[in-house]
Amino acid sequence: MAKRDYYEVLGVKKDASQDEIKKAFRKKAVKLHPDRPEGNEEKFKEANEAYEVLKDDTKRQRYDQFGHAGVGGAAGGGGGYSGFEDIFGGATGGQGVHVDLGDLGLGDIFGSFFGGGGAGGRGPRPGRDVQTRVNIDFKEAVFGVERNLELDLQTECEHCKGKGVEPGYELEKCDDCNGKGQQMRVTQTPFGGIQQAVVCPTCEGRGQVPEKDCTVCKGAGRTHKTNKLKVKIPAGISDGATIRLKDRGEAAAKPGGAKGDLYVQVNVAAHKHFTREGELILSDEEISMVDAALGTEIKIETVDGDIEKLKIPAGTQSGEDFQLKDYGVPRLGKKGRGDHIVRVKVITPQKLSRKQKQLLKDFKQL
Repeated sequence: MAKRDYYEVLGVKKDASQDEIKKAFRKKAVKLHPDRPEGNEEKFKEANEAYEVLKDDTKRQRYDQFGHAGVGGAAGGGGGYSGFEDIFGGATGGQGVHVDLGDLGLGDIFGSFFGGGGAGGRGPRPGRDVQTRVNIDFKEAVFGVERNLELDLQTECEHCKGKGVEPGYELEKCDDCNGKGQQMRVTQTPFGGIQQAVVCPTCEGRGQVPEKDCTVCKGAGRTHKTNKLKVKIPAGISDGATIRLKDRGEAAAKPGGAKGDLYVQVNVAAHKHFTREGELILSDEEISMVDAALGTEIKIETVDGDIEKLKIPAGTQSGEDFQLKDYGVPRLGKKGRGDHIVRVKVITPQKLSRKQKQLLKDFKQL
């Protein structure tokens, strides 16, 4: 669905002042906030996105010039409401973007970090979640890359396949819980006895015990080992994003428990020439005041490595932006790319020869 005009979203005119924009967003935010009975989360996010752009003079200038493509979908990224903080002075949600790759395959973006993972009810607790970091450069973040990881983890015992029982022997029903994995316990209180189910301490909730413990892991079902794995970092990932690898964490402390997950935080190094804003690639190019006045054509290095020619019209002012379509960052999990925005800086010469000074004086008189 096409995005609505940001000025229309906030209900302000295109020449509205920053104070008018702020007041308009405050009114919308109070009315639409999801915690209110009549609130609307989607419209609240839309208003927040509009405010994120229009409150920033640079982003607003690019939006006025290029439309939504000029701000690259950067506003409101990650699902938090950062504009709401400006109005009401409090944090309302994290801005981190997390990518769930499931079993080493690209999945959906998820909003919570280390959410859940607790063991409830019967059964052994799952293995520990593990966090690590990888460092990549700017272009690797734009186009994606693979990284090899080596991690020292508690992993499933290869001798018993994580069962904790010596090969050739079987798992037997736990006599203490009659194979149920739970025992009923009565606790005396001032109001009488309260009966509750607790995990059987003998079988750790499995309902079974080894006929003979594994001779390698001593019945634990896991051993310490260096694990080697490859992680695919998707094109368009942002600095600080976290990739989740399901079941790639540590094995459970007791046989029968689920494996933990591995979380890989991605750190992206800065680039000497390019910066990034959402799906946009930004760069600055310098031209002389003569070229700015008469017009020229300059060569632009792109993140693809190509050299694109950019026509600078006569009368260009310092700080003007120009757009190279589809040379920005790939849209994470979607088709297409953002744009490359080139900001022109007009350089005034500091050292002039006598002849150059005279030419400028003659030009001024004309």
